[in-house]
Amino acid sequence: MAWIVLVVAGLCEMMGVYMISKYNEVKSMKNLALLIFVFTLSFAGLAYAMETLPMGTAYAIWTGIGAAGGALLGMLLFNESKDWRRVVCIVLVLGAAIFLKILS
Repeated sequence: MAWIVLVVAGLCEMMGVYMISKYNEVKSMKNLALLIFVFTLSFAGLAYAMETLPMGTAYAIWTGIGAAGGALLGMLLFNESKDWRRVVCIVLVLGAAIFLKILS
């Protein structure tokens, strides 16, 4: 269960990064409330997962999902660079998170 919560928390982290961008585009109370809500879910999920999982592993997985997901969202939704080197770095981040899981 902790792994499922951790992945959902990572996806919330990714959504929080997206909401920062949306809030910068349109500074509305709705966007701000959503930003706060998804980051709160993200941190709460991470805290819950860390009750069972090792801190370093949980944090690395959570950060990896958020960072790689944020970069992918930027490429897909905000026309950011899709340079192959950038994609390789995203794959390395995700690979490192997966190997941490395998080794823990």
